[in-house]
Amino acid sequence: MQSPRIPRGYFGIGVQGISKSANAGALFRSAHAFGASFVFAIAPNIDVKAANRADTSASQDHVPLYIHQSVEEFTLPRGCRLVGVELLDEAVDLPSFRHPERAAYVLGPEKGSLSPDLVARCDFTVKIPTKFCVNVSVAGAILMYDRLLQQGRFADRPVRAGGPTEPLGEHIHGKQIIRRPKSS
Repeated sequence: MQSPRIPRGYFGIGVQGISKSANAGALFRSAHAFGASFVFAIAPNIDVKAANRADTSASQDHVPLYIHQSVEEFTLPRGCRLVGVELLDEAVDLPSFRHPERAAYVLGPEKGSLSPDLVARCDFTVKIPTKFCVNVSVAGAILMYDRLLQQGRFADRPVRAGGPTEPLGEHIHGKQIIRRPKSS
């Protein structure tokens, strides 16, 4: 039986054009900690496998890593929604965003942005409401934490400062759902 705190669905996270192996390693380590199903890099400007030096959890031994040489080569599982993380005027502020059940999040390179071709492929774009850009691995951790808060099961926050005053209630299971194949 799964823990009730584990959200349904899956997610992956990756970067386009990353140029610092330490940032890739820190992002992949955080992805491992937050339960990512996969990590990826699109057109990396580093040897992504060298990121192991900054990845003390050895995430590549536990989470699949996909390396794509171009946006055109980049693929996702069927039904997976692509979410770009970029400071665009039209991007949704992260605290107001409903995360898809099956998602892949992509962040841009250090000192750069996601390419227009990749932004065009995104189902959604979100931005983290900060005064200025944060480090790519920090942005990824904030994004994954937000997903966990939204989709996980936690006790309600109290009205006053401090921890919850009541423990998390017992999960209530609904009645059995029988799914039938859709007719054509």
